[in-house]
Amino acid sequence: MNPRIRCTAVVALLGAAASHSLPANDTADLVIREAHIYTVDSAHSLAQALAVRDGRIVFVGSDREVQRWVGPRTRVEALGGRLVLPGLVDAHIHPLDIVDLDVCDLKSLPMPLKKLSAFVAQCLARYQTPPGGVLRVHEWNYTDGNEPDPQHPTLRAALDAASTTRQIQLMGNDGHHDAFNSLALAQARNAAGKAVGLSRATLASDFAAYRTLVGVDQSGEPNGAVNEEARYLGNEGSMLYEDLDEVVKAPERITQRLNSVGITAILDAMAAPEGMPVYDKLVADGNLTVRVTLAQFFDPDRIRTADGRVDYDSMLKQANAIRAKYAHSALIRADVVKIFADGVIEGNPYAVPPTLPEGAMLRPYLQPKFGIDAHGKATVRGYIDTSSALCAEVRRNPQAYSDSEAVGTFMSRNGFHPAQCTVSDGRLQHPREVILEYARRMHVAGFSLHIHAIGDRATRTAIDAIEAARAADGIATTHDALAHLQLADPTDVARIGRDRIYIAFTYAWMDTDPEYDLTVIPFIERVSGSSYAALHAPGSFYEANAYPVRSVKAAGGILVAGSDAPVETRDPRPFVNMAFAVTRSLPRQPPLGPAERITLREVIDAYTINGAQMLNLATEAGSLEVGKSADFVVLDRDILALADSGHPEAVADTQVVSTWFRGKRVYARSH
Repeated sequence: MNPRIRCTAVVALLGAAASHSLPANDTADLVIREAHIYTVDSAHSLAQALAVRDGRIVFVGSDREVQRWVGPRTRVEALGGRLVLPGLVDAHIHPLDIVDLDVCDLKSLPMPLKKLSAFVAQCLARYQTPPGGVLRVHEWNYTDGNEPDPQHPTLRAALDAASTTRQIQLMGNDGHHDAFNSLALAQARNAAGKAVGLSRATLASDFAAYRTLVGVDQSGEPNGAVNEEARYLGNEGSMLYEDLDEVVKAPERITQRLNSVGITAILDAMAAPEGMPVYDKLVADGNLTVRVTLAQFFDPDRIRTADGRVDYDSMLKQANAIRAKYAHSALIRADVVKIFADGVIEGNPYAVPPTLPEGAMLRPYLQPKFGIDAHGKATVRGYIDTSSALCAEVRRNPQAYSDSEAVGTFMSRNGFHPAQCTVSDGRLQHPREVILEYARRMHVAGFSLHIHAIGDRATRTAIDAIEAARAADGIATTHDALAHLQLADPTDVARIGRDRIYIAFTYAWMDTDPEYDLTVIPFIERVSGSSYAALHAPGSFYEANAYPVRSVKAAGGILVAGSDAPVETRDPRPFVNMAFAVTRSLPRQPPLGPAERITLREVIDAYTINGAQMLNLATEAGSLEVGKSADFVVLDRDILALADSGHPEAVADTQVVSTWFRGKRVYARSH
């Protein structure tokens, strides 16, 4: 059916209910007509036309009725039946890192270590990195590829093959995993500021607190993998704002990218004080064409008093100052704070011993025995019995199994590394009491909480922190949120609903990817081999509890959408996320937990009105209604019709024709 005919028929059926306007005492500046407008108002009405004056919507209704708003100076845009949505809200993104720059960039492409080493060597030549200089390699895919070979048995060996005279850092595409060559590992500084390097010896002394965050080889020496906050030891800039000096030169590239995919409001999900000049320059130059909420980030592990205690007062003073700075801004607000409950739950099956995940779980991780299949890929051969007398002896007397000779003897006798007797349920990013106290103090000061939670124990801790903070100040209506929620126990999903917590899911992560799955699932539940059937048994723990989107909504939690860009890709890709929310599958792959799929209209709500509500913008944005800002996006296809006709996967290919912000066109497709 022709979209224009369909839209006309629907609007005719809705009649007067679809027509809303202010008194037409004057003509409009802009009229959009001949459109298929999905308003996302409380009735999810459809309309054909809208009118805008002074940046605000003054009419929503039919083509016939909008004519009274047209005057000699009115700009009229006839869209030929194209679909119009409210401007999209990305409720968890790192905007200062989404700009494409001329840097060494792997673009998340999976590579075996031999090819990865050659790629890095080419970058060293291209960017003419001098001896002693530093090469940072962006968007390294830490879960796909990375297969070793005899000449490149570890990440460290692969990077050393590229250079031993220049420091090399692979920057993981998730913001949690990095890898370094030997020269870069040697730069690690201890608490006294002395460069003592990461080694087997310093992991037992200076850096003992980081031991589980540093991958090691069979002999206990670092294998190059350095995760989470341990990355700070060699590079202070490992966590945030990787190329801030370049970005601040032309920050309009940030808003151009956001507008090009229809985004007109964001939560900067990790906004440190160092990034504020970027926003200030956007405002000063008139280039801030999105609404920005800053989730201010202060790391309790790094902001300490002279006697080593967490300096809550200092963090709160900074947060209050930044909030006050933007208190009267029309487009920026800073009334949210960010904290990490844990890290991530991927391990490394190619390491010897396999590196365990670090995300905080309610039950201990398993210890798989990995082998290599005929295609050079990891596969599960069995599991270590960590409750055995042998493993109990290893844990009682670890020094007896620590030197190379003892490890070799143990492995030849038992077929696994003695370190695989370790029992771990991961770790919270900060001690539980720190997370709860940080949340309490910030909540009492009037800030909403935005908490990163991946493992099910981290999810429980984050909910505990929100509930305790709300009890402390007596305010239960604060727009607190959890980000990611890869795993959640059903009892905690029920609490999310009861507490009306916002959940910022990244829907594009919800699929069955054999290489990625092998870094997670064998550590959580027993599998044999590496097939889809082995990794995704019906009713298994991961299948039942991974990314519980439908369950969260059914319980009463509020779904929002966050791309987490530049994680995996710098592209915020909202329509890819929408497609995955509906399908939860890659092309030609079975879905991940199909019972947790949602409808396209539900994910559009997440990307529009729900996101606006979370960011306290619902009176301004999130739906196309009279009185709200004229923030909207025109699409090249009718994604509602695609979903209704059984082709939600095609939503992923959607392109934005134009984006409008406060009644002005801020993006137009060039072809």
